[in-house]
Amino acid sequence: MQVTLLKSKLHHARVTHSELEYEGSCAIDSALLKAAGIREYEQIHIYNLANGERFVTYAIRAEQGSGIISINGAAAHKAAPGDRIIICTYAALSEHEAADFRPTLVYLDADNRIIRQRNEIPVQVA
Repeated sequence: MQVTLLKSKLHHARVTHSELEYEGSCAIDSALLKAAGIREYEQIHIYNLANGERFVTYAIRAEQGSGIISINGAAAHKAAPGDRIIICTYAALSEHEAADFRPTLVYLDADNRIIRQRNEIPVQVA
């Protein structure tokens, strides 16, 4: 049996551009792709904290160190510059692989700079 688990996350990324006429996808600073282990052209899920939109697209590279997070094509209707978003990837793993798997979690500041990295989400308390 296979299970689908969170593979990686860029938490609280800020949208810097929204380009309706650009070829579809989400351009992400190459340094952030590397830190999160997201491959170019990999499917990503985007969750918009500003308006509740949730959508799927794929990642493309933006200039390293630029802080760019650009929502492109039709998805540009779902996010605007300044919106805080969460970008996630998922992986299908066997039960054996899943037993020891830990996601790569990258937390960003308002300028899309890495402030910390983890491999687990703290337990939520009341």
